[in-house]
Amino acid sequence: MAKETVLALRGISKRFGAVQALTDVDLEVLSGEVIALVGDNGAGKSTLVKTIAGVHPIDEGGIEWEGRPVTINRPHDAQDLGIATVYQDLALCDNLDVVANLFLGNEARHASILDEITMEKRAMELLETLSIRIPSVRIPVASLSGGQRQVVAIARALIGDPKVVILDEPTAALGVEQTAQVLDLVERLRERGLAVILISHNMADVQAVADRVAVLRLGRNNGVFDVATTSHEEVIAAITGASDNAVTRRQARTDKEAAL
Repeated sequence: MAKETVLALRGISKRFGAVQALTDVDLEVLSGEVIALVGDNGAGKSTLVKTIAGVHPIDEGGIEWEGRPVTINRPHDAQDLGIATVYQDLALCDNLDVVANLFLGNEARHASILDEITMEKRAMELLETLSIRIPSVRIPVASLSGGQRQVVAIARALIGDPKVVILDEPTAALGVEQTAQVLDLVERLRERGLAVILISHNMADVQAVADRVAVLRLGRNNGVFDVATTSHEEVIAAITGASDNAVTRRQARTDKEAAL
């Protein structure tokens, strides 16, 4: 089945006072695809994500949703379209259990009374569908590991049935096993036909799950690469703006040694 463009950014620019954060940025996000957004610190990744999420309205350019022009001026606009964002801080309530966190602000009610049974059932079904393993949906989030907290935050973003999920550094500060758990979930989101925008500094994670890599440099596009046909060194060169760096030199030495 052909992948369709769900979200498209056309010539996006954003300025904060005298600082030009984004300049004429284009990005296309396809259904059933993981696109990684990479770049050095200050490249504009966070600003671009926040324009999509409605935190920072754009100054110039246009946004298209399923082929039609739309305006995103606030987070509710993005949510209403079907865009869910999971930020690095996760925004989970440690004192509440998993069910309460999943439905926070979207609680099921019956005659103005919280319908705990329905929420618990839906929570268990959602976690089972995503193959998320946690001890119980009734334990406080504070007792979960870092990886479990991350997947709970991602599961919460799916409550509203979004079509695009933005993950901001989802594996930052996680161990090897926890990182694998999160990356497995990213793959399951793709299998469900969702479009995933993955912001990451970890190139190993990017190469493990991403289909394409979009590079930002100094607030501008600096290439979109197919992961299957692009080397790690090419992406690093696009990020740094230099073809000669420690990574490319090491690869050159490896290639030379292999040829001998």
